[in-house]
Amino acid sequence: MWQAALETLEQFLKYGMDAGLQLLTQPFYYISILFVMLVYRRQVLLERKLFHVKLHSWGMQTWRTVLGGLIAGIGVSLIVAFLGVTLTLGAILCIWVTSLILMLFHIRYLCFAYSIGLLGIIQFGLSWFPNWQPTGWTETVVSTILSLNIPALLALAAILHFAEALLVRLQGAGFATPLFLQGKRGKLVGGYHMQSFWPLPLFLLVPASSGGGTLPWTPFFGGDAWSGGFMMMALPVVIGFGEMTQSMLTQEKANITSKRLIFYGAIVLALSLLADWWAPLMIVAALATLILHEGLVWYSRYEEQQRSPIYVHPVRGLRVLAVLPDSPAHELGILPGETILKVNGTLIHNKEQLHGALRQSPAFCKLEVQNHDGESKFLQRAIYDGDHHQLGAIVAPDPRDDIAVGLKPVSLFALLANKLHIRNKRSSAAAREIAVTSESVD
Repeated sequence: MWQAALETLEQFLKYGMDAGLQLLTQPFYYISILFVMLVYRRQVLLERKLFHVKLHSWGMQTWRTVLGGLIAGIGVSLIVAFLGVTLTLGAILCIWVTSLILMLFHIRYLCFAYSIGLLGIIQFGLSWFPNWQPTGWTETVVSTILSLNIPALLALAAILHFAEALLVRLQGAGFATPLFLQGKRGKLVGGYHMQSFWPLPLFLLVPASSGGGTLPWTPFFGGDAWSGGFMMMALPVVIGFGEMTQSMLTQEKANITSKRLIFYGAIVLALSLLADWWAPLMIVAALATLILHEGLVWYSRYEEQQRSPIYVHPVRGLRVLAVLPDSPAHELGILPGETILKVNGTLIHNKEQLHGALRQSPAFCKLEVQNHDGESKFLQRAIYDGDHHQLGAIVAPDPRDDIAVGLKPVSLFALLANKLHIRNKRSSAAAREIAVTSESVD
């Protein structure tokens, strides 16, 4: 028994190394990392344009997401190994080309739930024309689509959403960008654009007709195809999410999004298993994958519209929108969403009063800050040359601020162009919009 287990482990390691080398020769993994770098670089440019400082390092964010994606990819690969997702190189190309085409319309469509669901619908449509015999490259594409095991691929998409839910909970709030937005009544409010992408290298088992290793179990998908043994194939994927929030703290929004992604993944997984048991349900599972995903997007936007914004100034004090890393405010423990009530004993109501109160004692400051529970905490710190003029606290906008961010979908072309346009609130002639992904839960 132990000998057989060791032999199986050796086979896994051997095929895993082969799949790893195969991954390094595939361009899609490098494309996904480059895409992530472009997204985060665009985010840093936006921060500099709005606040004249950067709150994040796009290099560090890229490294964290690549590392997180690698760990998540290994975990997903272990789970999917027991399901059995069959793929060929042609299938990988088909899925990635579909994803890239969808990205031309909106970057949030870089989600395998969309590409696999769409391919399932196309496969269902092609099945209605059994006598159609295309030629040339069209024949190759059609045969590849018809050979796809859509229920197994939908199950893979569901597992990927479980991994995404975990990554969103752990890292989603840390990559949020503060923005000045125009509220429902035209009033400027603070908010956050939360967007992250993770490149995942997957190592999938595929049936081998001969010469492959022997599995000690039979995967759920594939049936008798596994009797000849298995091989391993690398599949690079990208998962990601995007949210806008004006009414929640970023970690609260990330936790809610994480729970909804788990719920969505559970439904898609159940439908994929049923579709494998009864083939006519495949089209139902494919349509549900797309419709439910768009439903999550719609509901998130609707929820934000129904809730009151929290990043607005109360009657007393200034609401903190964001805190610069390694700044005096960060060292003092001031958090986004808290309210600065007094500075050096002076009650403040606007930025000018904040600056004036700080100048009263240029070498030291005492603050009274109201936390999220409405309780006051008293902070004090020395002030040094070179410290941020607001101690590193970015406060919510007031009516006199003339910069806001307009929201519209971002396509692949807009991302590659990397142009940022800020709308000037006071000058309609110079009004321009910045391209920001405002609604996506991928």
